Amino acid sequence: LYSIFWPPKTPAQIDAFTKYVQWMVNHFRGRIHYYALWNEQDIGYWNPYGNPEEYGRLLKSFAPAVHETDPEAKVVYGGQADPSTDFTRRALDTCGCASQIDVYAYHTYPGYGQNLNPESMDAGAYGAESPAKLRQFVRSYRGIKSNIEFWDDEFNSIPSWKGSDESVQAKYIPRGLVYNWAAGVRTFVWLLTSATEGNEYDDFGLIHGLRYLPDDFTPRPVFAALQNTNALFSDTKFDPSIEITSSAIPALRRQPRAQFLAYGFRSRSGKPIIAYWLAAHSLPGNVFPPLTANLVLKNTGIENPVLIDVVSGEISPVEWKKGTNDTLESGPVRDSVLAIADERYFDWAVLPEAPSSLSVTAAGDSAQLSWEVHGGNPTGVVVERRLGDEGRWEQVAKLGANSTEYSDSKLVKGQRASYRVRAVSGAGESAYSNVASTSSH
Repeated sequence: LYSIFWPPKTPAQIDAFTKYVQWMVNHFRGRIHYYALWNEQDIGYWNPYGNPEEYGRLLKSFAPAVHETDPEAKVVYGGQADPSTDFTRRALDTCGCASQIDVYAYHTYPGYGQNLNPESMDAGAYGAESPAKLRQFVRSYRGIKSNIEFWDDEFNSIPSWKGSDESVQAKYIPRGLVYNWAAGVRTFVWLLTSATEGNEYDDFGLIHGLRYLPDDFTPRPVFAALQNTNALFSDTKFDPSIEITSSAIPALRRQPRAQFLAYGFRSRSGKPIIAYWLAAHSLPGNVFPPLTANLVLKNTGIENPVLIDVVSGEISPVEWKKGTNDTLESGPVRDSVLAIADERYFDWAVLPEAPSSLSVTAAGDSAQLSWEVHGGNPTGVVVERRLGDEGRWEQVAKLGANSTEYSDSKLVKGQRASYRVRAVSGAGESAYSNVASTSSH
């Protein structure tokens, strides 16, 4: 939440902004669970420029307003543009509300405007500062919750920047996500598609924006790479008991200090998966020398290993060194994320696609709903309704798989009703459709 251009600074402005926060949190109770104060408050988005004391005074009012209005809601600090411990310290000192912060958020664009690999965020891209040092500082700050979450809630590697292209972006995004995830940091890629009339044109989108060109609204290569990363790692947690060692990795020409990184994770059901790559500065044109290494993976339990190219999605079987159940000889090493898992890792359920284009119109004391259904072999469609703005969602109908209409005849005159639908199958439930609302007359 923030105000347009001018940040609240005077007591009267802060009071007015707090009332706005309370209204928003109350209005979206049960639908929105996280509320962040401002965007990149440490730079020019806080007019005329970031001021930690001013931000801290606003945060002091914002945090209790969120929690008192909705005790289930979470307060997000940031996201801060740069990993400045000084800005954070001064803001928290002024706020005096460290115990009310549930999530600390920051952004990472190492080497903004040029090609710098994502791991450089903790290796000199920000000088003496780094996200790792910032997280350590926040955790040790007096009053901070022991279970505070960290979000890198704006991250990307821009293909139009100097020395980069779309092949570099497709490598860097999975690397950044897995690197952060191993540190327990959730990462949000900015953004799905750009509004090209803005100052960033089409630079940031995973999908091209509207430029009146043949590839408008088509995905860049990074779209599939991100999709693969989420499919493989989204329900995993870092497992420090998995030990990964490598040997015989030749040094890169001109990058002899490029670090080999490897992390072990386990899915929610306990299945292991290993991610590894060479944290090199990737070059345009998808070029990289053919390197191999011997890998030893301890405490995984992997019996029938397969190798996954996270960028392309290609899966191929590999074999343990004869007489071992944990050693891979001459395994490929690249500047993109490769993963090793058991062939049984991929048995997750495929859910039906979400219905779309839900619309509703009132006709007397009835609501007429219509929507579109899609693929994924659904066996039914569930219709849910919420009365008023704060009521609970309740199922009102379960229909056949091809149903695209429903009439709800139980509206109360003058009462607002909201609807959403989802497809179901033996594998589970789809995501929800859009929400559509109406009031009877």
